Amino acid sequence: MPGPILTTDSPLLPADNRPSTRLQHIGVRFMISGAQTNGAFAVVEHPIDPLSAAAPYHTHSNEDEYSIVLEGEVGFALDERVVVGRPGDTIFKPRNVRHTFWNAADGPARILEVITPAGFEDYFAEVGEVFAKPGPPDVAALGSIAAKYGMSMERESLPDLIARHGLRP
Repeated sequence: MPGPILTTDSPLLPADNRPSTRLQHIGVRFMISGAQTNGAFAVVEHPIDPLSAAAPYHTHSNEDEYSIVLEGEVGFALDERVVVGRPGDTIFKPRNVRHTFWNAADGPARILEVITPAGFEDYFAEVGEVFAKPGPPDVAALGSIAAKYGMSMERESLPDLIARHGLRP
């Protein structure tokens, strides 16, 4: 996943050949890795299927996230506070705050996620390997990966999230 380190001598990171993976209803395109920023931050792009939850409620202990809506309408819940972001809006999801997000519309949605400090982008790569295997995802493996990255995942929150926001199961 790491590419060239961005420096004043090498400021361009070409758009082609960015690795990507898929986690059920959300994609992950690796835009800038922590290795390219000396661990300062990472950036991933998330296309989200129409009317789909991107993740159950979860809490990060190590990083803050800034979600910039590029396309569509994306719902975000921080604890019980719900906001809907539209193109150009930025939503701050600080560490240690329970949150989730979803595509709130029946059309495409995409966000650019800035993760600081870097490192959590590797979570997406590892989880992508679990989802790439045939059959239902290995829930124990997903739990181990989440714990490795200091994240608590509330998988049981998905049914209520889907029902409350009119999402597809």
